[in-house]
Amino acid sequence: MLSVLPFPALFAWLRGLSAEVRAAGRGDPGGAPAINELYHSRRLSLVRLAVLMVDDLPTAEDVVQDVFTALYRRHGPDLRGVTDPNAYLVTGVTNAARSALRRRRTARAYVAPPPKAIPAAEDEALLGESDREMMRALRGLTARQRQVLVLRYWSELSEGEIADTLRVSRGTVKSTAHRALSILRERLGER
Repeated sequence: MLSVLPFPALFAWLRGLSAEVRAAGRGDPGGAPAINELYHSRRLSLVRLAVLMVDDLPTAEDVVQDVFTALYRRHGPDLRGVTDPNAYLVTGVTNAARSALRRRRTARAYVAPPPKAIPAAEDEALLGESDREMMRALRGLTARQRQVLVLRYWSELSEGEIADTLRVSRGTVKSTAHRALSILRERLGER
């Protein structure tokens, strides 16, 4: 893919290749290769077509340049074997523009996963080993279980206050706390 070459560099590259082909006796020694004439006559209209499709001039120029490069690589400077080079170019530009739009849509649809919360270094340094073990065990609980335990033991709320805060029944608070404490006892033992 030569989409990084500016057009003057592409011309020089194509001229160099066509000179090599003519030197080998396979080109038309009398005049400019057909690809050059075709490029000069059709490039602007093809870029306009591509701009209408991709709505971006640099991408449109890259699409047209890539199609001309593919045409040259496949059929040579004299375009032997191409019955209608204009149709080939229009089809190639249309297909390449669609591919560019698909790549753009895929890139725009990608949503990076949210970063995980990482505790600050000083938080880990200030905690003792038993505290770190307790934090790991708490992370293994469901969000509701952690909420009930924090509200009950850290905020020292009653079961009724916890039920009002979380908008659940008192029975749900009791059963959730019981299950959470059972899980913690399993993981931490009787400490």
